Formats: sequence, C-alpha cells, structure tokens
Amino acid sequence: MSGPFDLVIRGGEIATTTTRTRADIGIRDVKIAGLGHDLTAPDIIDASGKLVLPGGIEAHCHIAQESGMGIMSADDYETGSISAAFGGNSSFVPFAAQRKGWGILETLDI
Repeated sequence: MSGPFDLVIRGGEIATTTTRTRADIGIRDVKIAGLGHDLTAPDIIDASGKLVLPGGIEAHCHIAQESGMGIMSADDYETGSISAAFGGNSSFVPFAAQRKGWGILETLDI
C-alpha cells in the first residue's frame, strides 16, 4: 500500500501483543493510515533494526489528585497527557485514592 502519508516509520519490526512483522507504517493526520513496504512520505523515520511498539498504557498514575496530607499533585490532565505522550504512553488510568471510611462511590465522586 502506498499513499499520501505525512510520515512513514520505515524498516522496523512491528511488535504487538500477538504478532511481530516487518513493515512500514504510514501516518496521516496523526493516525496510522497504512502498513506496507516502500511507503513514501515527506518525513521518514528510519526504524531499521528496531522494534516498533504501540503506545503503552500507564495503569497507575497520580493526576490532579490530593495526597493524604492535602497536597495536590503537580500534574493535571493536560500536563499529564503531554507527559504521557512524550513518554510513549497513549493513555493513562489515574489512581483513585480511597480515603479511610469511604466506599467506591465516594472515591469516584472526587
């Protein structure tokens, strides 16, 4: 497959949870738009000899969360999202701090 891509990640080995395959990845409008060989684009990242992995999921982070001592965490959802993206994570699941005596509903309300 070829096409008008903005970016191509070329020559790497794409690894998912179930498969590994060598292919180029064509990116258009910040989304994967094609996989194939010899894809072209104005910008090319040479991933030869490297594994290309999907973005990770951070399953325990402290975003916009008050500590037990009443101190608010440094990251809000905007800065946390930017940090995650630069670190290779495509999403995160903030930790829900449960206070003593609270049930799950009270915890999720904050």
